[in-house]
Amino acid sequence: MYAVVRTYSGQGASELFDLLGQREADVKALISGVPGFVSYAAVRSGDGGVTMTVCQDKAGTDESSRRASEWVKANLSASASPPAITEGNAVLQFGS
Repeated sequence: MYAVVRTYSGQGASELFDLLGQREADVKALISGVPGFVSYAAVRSGDGGVTMTVCQDKAGTDESSRRASEWVKANLSASASPPAITEGNAVLQFGS
């Protein structure tokens, strides 16, 4: 498994997480369609937040980041600061 965490802060970050909450079905369709998709989460923190995508391999997380970037550009009226990216092999991953 491979994971990518995108940390959004600064300009447009709060608005982005408002939009993510309002457009859940769109985001789910966009990200869950990534080849090798395993899981996705978005967590608000203060004036921004983090999103995390887990896929079978790095190619999947790269594609999820590409799709996320395009979606933000197409759907957020304000320009957002690019996220800080943290990625790597998942050491432990499980769900319900």
